[in-house]
Amino acid sequence: MISPETFGRTLVIAPHPDDEVLGAGGVLALLSNLGQQSFVAVVTTGRPPAFSEECTARVQSETRYAHKLLGVRKTYWLDQPAAGLFETPHSVLNEAILTVVREVGPKTLLIPFVGDLHIDHALTFTSSLVAARPNRETYPSTILAYETLSETHWNAPYITPNFVPNVFIDIESTLEQKLDAMGCYASQLRDAPHERSLESMRALAVIRGAAVHRRAAEAFTLVRHVT
Repeated sequence: MISPETFGRTLVIAPHPDDEVLGAGGVLALLSNLGQQSFVAVVTTGRPPAFSEECTARVQSETRYAHKLLGVRKTYWLDQPAAGLFETPHSVLNEAILTVVREVGPKTLLIPFVGDLHIDHALTFTSSLVAARPNRETYPSTILAYETLSETHWNAPYITPNFVPNVFIDIESTLEQKLDAMGCYASQLRDAPHERSLESMRALAVIRGAAVHRRAAEAFTLVRHVT
């Protein structure tokens, strides 16, 4: 059975700040309400000239407020270049994620979907799997890939992987917490009907919930589950 009650120590790998809220904010809130420990690793940091220091500082401050609302135990900043992972040696990204996986020792790992349009997401997915290889005594027994609005659904049909969820977590009780956490990311929010709007987030949660006769849900693709 896959449910928040069985997640145990959980680590969410987010390519960029806010991906963790978009994809798993409801689950993070559920874990906190259940008294379980959750952690977030933000892989990239914006750097000049593409991102000003002021912009980066603002987003990091927004992240701290969002994670406090969701009850995240600790946030890790892996400080890889935002929108520049394709130029980062694969071994460097592997090691950065492996280090945090070893420190946290998660039972459950939540990672971005491999078919996301943003290459930072796809590379993070691959390096997360490298870091979570079952070649040691302890490793994440459950790995789920989450969906990210504005990245997961804009791929090429029949050419790139499509997100077909097979795990649904009921977040009716924490949907408002998720939306409040996303509200902390004022710099990243857009007005409806943009995908990165609170209205679109609510709509996706309702659609995912309706697929399994629930009022709201977050959807995932199961990558691995060891019992």
